[in-house]
Amino acid sequence: MSHQSNSFAVILLSGGLDSMVAGGLAREAGHRLFALTIDYNQRHRVELQAATRVASALNVMSHIVLPLDLSAFGGSALTADIAVPKGGVGADIPVTYVPARNTIFLSLTLGFAEVTGAQDIYIGVNALDYSGYPDCRPEFIEAFQAMAALATKAGVEGKPVRINAPLQHMSKADIVREADRLGLDAGMSWSCYDPTPDGLHCGSCDSCRLRAKGFEEAGLPDPTRYAVKP
Repeated sequence: MSHQSNSFAVILLSGGLDSMVAGGLAREAGHRLFALTIDYNQRHRVELQAATRVASALNVMSHIVLPLDLSAFGGSALTADIAVPKGGVGADIPVTYVPARNTIFLSLTLGFAEVTGAQDIYIGVNALDYSGYPDCRPEFIEAFQAMAALATKAGVEGKPVRINAPLQHMSKADIVREADRLGLDAGMSWSCYDPTPDGLHCGSCDSCRLRAKGFEEAGLPDPTRYAVKP
């Protein structure tokens, strides 16, 4: 769906491959872009540098990095001193799930969208090749969309913000191919939950495994530097 070039969109930009591709699709749709990155004191802080690189490549008008220290709550391997699992993607919700993260982040993105006059939010959630997080499912996005229409001035005035999740039903291989098609260097993005001290992807956390599998299945070269080959 094409938009006028004077329409604004806010990308929730983590610095990961998925949010990079979602941002690329927002740009392709003709939006002028704002980007919001949440610095939640995550273990993989190197992804904040990746978000800055991606924002620059996408030519965003403004990139806000908002500090919100979720390590005060803890409860996740990404925000507390809990080991990141390295045994492969399991069936249960993993300890890398950050409690209510996408609900919190989308709420902040919604506030930013209202201030900027953006009618669209883009988020890179994905329900196929993912680690089992409940807030990546289509039902969650639909419910948040309904809530956003009720909760905002724009919604009450009949111009609710649209929540776009263009990667929702893509495999990781599809997402890798989209990055390539959009001319985005996947090497700019960061996926690993537990980077090595010298700044490599660990190669064994769920996120590294899913990333490597995506490149392999897409038949495209993986620019990622792994400490251990996934």
